[in-house]
Amino acid sequence: MSTTPPLPFDLAAAVTHLSKCDPCIARLIQEAVAFDPNIDHIQSPYEALLESIAYQSISGKAAATIFARIKALSANGGPPTPEEMLKLTKPVLRKAGLSGAKILAMKDLAQKTIDGSVPTHEEALKLSDEELVERLISVRGIGAWTVEMFLIFRLGRPDVLPIHDLGVKKGWSVAYNKKHMPRPKELLAFGERWRPYRTVASWYMWRAFEKAGYAATNKIRPPKIRRRAKKLVKRKKSRSGKRS
Repeated sequence: MSTTPPLPFDLAAAVTHLSKCDPCIARLIQEAVAFDPNIDHIQSPYEALLESIAYQSISGKAAATIFARIKALSANGGPPTPEEMLKLTKPVLRKAGLSGAKILAMKDLAQKTIDGSVPTHEEALKLSDEELVERLISVRGIGAWTVEMFLIFRLGRPDVLPIHDLGVKKGWSVAYNKKHMPRPKELLAFGERWRPYRTVASWYMWRAFEKAGYAATNKIRPPKIRRRAKKLVKRKKSRSGKRS
């Protein structure tokens, strides 16, 4: 009988802390599905990021089909090793369904894994969040959001706040009864109260977003433009009007 590996932090302490510092989170904790990121402790950083690249900008169903084709190209039936990925030709990978950009990203990931820039799972466990972000975003096609998802769902890091994630931003608007989404800097500042368990708080922002449904969340407006930014927009419009 298999057992789920424990989280690398004390979830009870996280729930207690968030409930005390934020009444809104306390309510969500009572109403929503409990924090359970279903961490995959087997996938290496290389394998996790390879899959992330395959899933970028397309539907989950299409990505799963393409990734299955990519795995079929490996001798072991799993994701191609870094060495195998470097040997696979562009026509073969294009036939599997990858775009040119994704092929370049996967090959760069493979090379940086061999070079040691992309750490092994054991090495990643010893690195800080900041060190991992710095090293992994050096890979072509890998941005901060992808690394944040890796930190949450592969390593189970407790204090990650994806400030650019649409679900987190709209969930925040739902939870705190706001008509607009927060600006990334605004969400970052607001999230200081959740430290050192911003990952768990983000989980409940996602749950708030899901519970509200698309009919409600589609009405949430983009972040408010600051007054200074508004003035700049007006000046540009005025200048363009004069020129015409």
